Amino acid sequence: MAVANTNGTEATPMLTSNPLRQEHQVNGDNAHLFNPAAPTHPSDDARDLVAPWARQRAVELTLRLQTTLEVEQLVEFFSEELRGHLGHSCLYYTNDRLALEVKVGRRAPHSCAYNLLVGNQPLGELVFCRHKRFSAEDQATIEYLLGCLIYPLRNALMYFEALETANRDPLTGTGNRMAFESQFDREITLASRHGTPFSLMIIDVDHFKRVNDRYGHLSGDCVLRDIASIIQRCIRTSDLLFRYGGEEFVLLLSNTECRGAHRLAERIRKAVEKERFDYLANDARVSVSIGGACLTEGETGNQLFQRADAALYSAKAAGRNRVEFSSADC
Repeated sequence: MAVANTNGTEATPMLTSNPLRQEHQVNGDNAHLFNPAAPTHPSDDARDLVAPWARQRAVELTLRLQTTLEVEQLVEFFSEELRGHLGHSCLYYTNDRLALEVKVGRRAPHSCAYNLLVGNQPLGELVFCRHKRFSAEDQATIEYLLGCLIYPLRNALMYFEALETANRDPLTGTGNRMAFESQFDREITLASRHGTPFSLMIIDVDHFKRVNDRYGHLSGDCVLRDIASIIQRCIRTSDLLFRYGGEEFVLLLSNTECRGAHRLAERIRKAVEKERFDYLANDARVSVSIGGACLTEGETGNQLFQRADAALYSAKAAGRNRVEFSSADC
């Protein structure tokens, strides 16, 4: 049986192997412009299941959801509006394609899941959790109010993708310099405010101009992509990697003291040194030099970067394929 929410969006129950999980699919492509006075379901019986409070709050909810383009804030707003009436303990949103995950509250055994679409465009999955089963009235109310969410969510996802594209280096898939400058300021502020350790590394590919001159720029591009992949394999998911420019990468390490950062730098250096770049003739090897520094009390981001840059210069002057950290840290 198919049911429709206030925008005429179709919500089709789906089979599931978990008896505590109720699944539906909601497609906003069937929606007309939002009109709280319009029939919410094709039948009077189904329409009567929608809670009166939902009808009263629909316009205000729609207006509130249109005030943000942040996916996390959008999910939080939607959860706040519904929690007082539905009593859910958690609202969980995931979008596998964009690697997005937003969790508001704590999981509970009973869940009601909605796969959201606009036409053939998947918008992700929204899951309500609580400690008792969702009734038909609850589901009708949720489906009614999803009509307020689905298009603001689509807009927020489009905005997110635009930002990701603007902040992503197209060659290596890492963050670009613009993304670094924004994130660096934020990380410095957080570390200084909370008194947590913070480290920075600058990683430079040794003799990269020779690689380009000898093997061509396409091979040089492959080297940069492979080195970015090697670094990603060595670091934590919380560590942030950026292509700063040319053959230079910058790595931001939150909650990482000097000793741990130095160990990581050596691990990266050795991993690059051991890598076989088969597309380079004569079994050519590639190496990196790494300069690092750890944030000291009262230090600015510019000062930290300058110390790491000076350490990188020392590593290159000492013969390359080396790790050097600022003498102020070690």
